[in-house]
Amino acid sequence: MKMKPITTVLYALVIITIAAYAAYFKGWIFANFDSITPKEAYTRLHNDPNLFLLDVRTPEEFAQEHIEGATLIPVQVLSENLSKLEPLKDKTIIVYCRSGNRSVSASRILSNNGFTPLNVTGGINGWKSEGLGVTR
Repeated sequence: MKMKPITTVLYALVIITIAAYAAYFKGWIFANFDSITPKEAYTRLHNDPNLFLLDVRTPEEFAQEHIEGATLIPVQVLSENLSKLEPLKDKTIIVYCRSGNRSVSASRILSNNGFTPLNVTGGINGWKSEGLGVTR
């Protein structure tokens, strides 16, 4: 009979662990960077010349569509290509992907290496859902 309370506690711990893991990878907890909405990103990109727009999707995704002015460095090779971004350490880097997951990972990499990233929540999907244009 004493196993049931222990099982309940273990299930609760598993659920809490999974929720914490998901929140971490969404950038909701322990984020060392800020996130902005697509509309905020659009406004800042058009009003602040000290910004750099980074697309961290795949080359295939980028070729299909991207936000005008974006530079592509896929998140899978970002760590190996940080030297390309070194001249941008004094700029804020707006980072986006398809839905906002890969850009969280990329923003962590950038922040851990002395850059100032801003993650676009919802990625290019959020951008398009706000009625903002993309280049094809």
